[in-house]
Amino acid sequence: MIGTKSAAAKSTGYDGFTDDERSAMKERAKELKASARRGAKAADAEKDVLAKIAKLPESDRVIGERLHAIIKAAAPDLEPKLWYGMPAYARDGKIVCHFQSAQKFKTRYATLAFSDPANLDDGTMWPVSFALPKLTAADEKKIAELIKRAAS
Repeated sequence: MIGTKSAAAKSTGYDGFTDDERSAMKERAKELKASARRGAKAADAEKDVLAKIAKLPESDRVIGERLHAIIKAAAPDLEPKLWYGMPAYARDGKIVCHFQSAQKFKTRYATLAFSDPANLDDGTMWPVSFALPKLTAADEKKIAELIKRAAS
């Protein structure tokens, strides 16, 4: 029959972006506009990152604050900036790693993720994202080592 779709075709259709995804895209557009207006001053970008972390729910805020300190100490050359509303750290304008709070997309745990510019290559397969339900001293040491390697 012309003009009708099968039941399977109707049920597997594309629903578009979620509200959280649309919100992240809107945040990214605001970040780009703000960066263009102020000339992308590093101090302003870091203030934006710290302000975003401060607004997180307590469990994510504690992790975000510790990650920021670890990343700044382990790789001071990485530039803090917001990326899709998430704290991120860049080298030469390219995101090396970012922190995604559990609240961001209503997930079970926060994550620390690495992007392509991160120097973490190890054979034919390596992890690029780590779940962070909480941070221990051992976790912090491991993260500092990963950040140093990623930023090298």
